[in-house]
Amino acid sequence: MAEATSDGGADDRPDLPTWTKALGWLGVAGLIYLLVCAVSIISRGFAGLGSDAAHTMFAFAANPWVGLSVGVLGTVLIQSSTTTTAIAVTAVGSGALPIQGAIPVILGANVGTTVTTSLVALTFIGNRTEFRRALGASTVHDFYNWLALLIFFPIELIWHPLEHLSGTLTDALYGTDWLPNPAHFNFIRAATRPVEHAVIHATSNVSSTLGPLFTIVIGAALILFAVNYLGKLLKLLMVGRARDVLIRAVGRNAYLAMASGMGVTVVTQSSTITTSVLVPFVGTGILTPAQVYPVVVGSNLGTTFTVVFAAFAGVGHDARIGLQAALVHLVYNLFAIVAIYVIPLLRPVPLFCAENLARVAAERRWVLAVYLGTVFVALPALVIVLVGVV
Repeated sequence: MAEATSDGGADDRPDLPTWTKALGWLGVAGLIYLLVCAVSIISRGFAGLGSDAAHTMFAFAANPWVGLSVGVLGTVLIQSSTTTTAIAVTAVGSGALPIQGAIPVILGANVGTTVTTSLVALTFIGNRTEFRRALGASTVHDFYNWLALLIFFPIELIWHPLEHLSGTLTDALYGTDWLPNPAHFNFIRAATRPVEHAVIHATSNVSSTLGPLFTIVIGAALILFAVNYLGKLLKLLMVGRARDVLIRAVGRNAYLAMASGMGVTVVTQSSTITTSVLVPFVGTGILTPAQVYPVVVGSNLGTTFTVVFAAFAGVGHDARIGLQAALVHLVYNLFAIVAIYVIPLLRPVPLFCAENLARVAAERRWVLAVYLGTVFVALPALVIVLVGVV
């Protein structure tokens, strides 16, 4: 494993000065504050629209197939499943979107986030062998999430286990002292109110309909900004250590690797960072796609905690159901781990599909372009147009 350090790149950088780290962590705190403010701003925007107008905005996503496609395509376009899921959770928490409509969006976002790691493998396209290995490691994330969707989306449409279990879990947590009620988080309201009021004031001179819409857009832009730069800043502060943790864990024990993937994703706020860090090691032959596989599984779970945290910015009558929407994401990924990885029957399927796609794409490069363009862009867009619009 010593070779991994010499080839990694980031470990060769000089350590950051103490004052730079201090400023960096202040920036992290500021971006987390901005994230919570942005969620509150979106909630106020939906409230300003009124219940009828807010529900009209999401009427097109009432069809679960459209909601699923919105989740996939939206995440591909903004390159952040956290942002997509946070917006859906906020919409639920403000009463603009029912929990049944948010679940397909959340499941779609879980899939859409995987495309970024596949693009990382393109850096190895000049060497056929390295490209095949790197693509096998990156697309195992794709096929794992597609398989989870294939299993649980039809089940959810018929029996609604994610909705029921997340609702039961939310009620149980609210009935104990384990989880404080967000409505009682007065200090959050006090902290976010200045920014929230500034945005509301800035958009108050517009019409009664456009003002709240602009407020929602500003809030969504702030979420995207906060999540994007939070990931970059944490990557700068932590990626060297994060990579050390991952490289030491990968190959020793699958469940240790899974836990490391989850932990690093919680710290860096991005499953893409976690998986992308390891792709170059696979491309150069230091690691294998099979060793990266459990890290991918753990990173999927780790990315859910950010949205659960964001749900606590919700206040009012619908705050509880907003937290339920966030817990859907968590419960779904726990179910996927058990069904696909813990039970050995389906465990080889994502790896088998990823390695076979990588083998074909290494011989015919256009196959990857067709795969990414069709599955992540054309197909979701077609469903939205034909089912949601027409």
